Amino acid sequence: MFLENYCTVINDQVSFTRQQGSDFAKKIADDFNPLHDINAKRFCVPGDLLFALILEKAGLHKEMSFTFSGMISDNIPLNIPEEIINNAKVTDDKGKEYMSIHVNGDVNKNKKAINSLTRAYVGFSGHTFPKILVALMEEHQVMINPARPMIMYEKMSIELDDLNFENISLNLTNTSLKIEGKRGTACLSFSLENEDKIIGHGKKFMLLSGLRPYCQDTIDAIVEDFHQKKSDFLTQ
Repeated sequence: MFLENYCTVINDQVSFTRQQGSDFAKKIADDFNPLHDINAKRFCVPGDLLFALILEKAGLHKEMSFTFSGMISDNIPLNIPEEIINNAKVTDDKGKEYMSIHVNGDVNKNKKAINSLTRAYVGFSGHTFPKILVALMEEHQVMINPARPMIMYEKMSIELDDLNFENISLNLTNTSLKIEGKRGTACLSFSLENEDKIIGHGKKFMLLSGLRPYCQDTIDAIVEDFHQKKSDFLTQ
């Protein structure tokens, strides 16, 4: 699949360089979160890249949930399961856990189906900022810290009624934001569709930290900076 350019495999372990993680975020997910910049002080491999690799290796189950438990930095060899029976974990050689996975139901290893779902989900996921999250922040009159705009992937789940597909699309169905002090949890619900028929649904949860009162001018500056970074990347 297309993921071979975005990871390094040595002795059955997978690792990511900063370049690979950043390229996946920007070229595949259209995601310009500063955490994925090559020179970021707290560089983090995109969670969607790990999600995509797990589907490629272990297949697509009717029910799947993924919970992130640690940020993945560059050049950390990871043990990624090639088969999942009920539960599995992504760990490093020291036993540190970065993701837990739960599955249920039949499994599909059709490459076209997995590739289609991966691209549909990653494309949706990468576009959560600014459009979806900015609208949520405005609705609740809160915003992230402009000096450290931290938006972290927490968990996601999908449930499919039918695994017999080769092309699938994803559509946002609902959004919510739960606020606790200076932290917030955004929930993005979506449907999975094949030939205009809904065959599944899912949810993505994201953590927003350093929340403060909403300021339109500040949000406009954050969004402008986002678009400028994207423009600079595309014109390199």
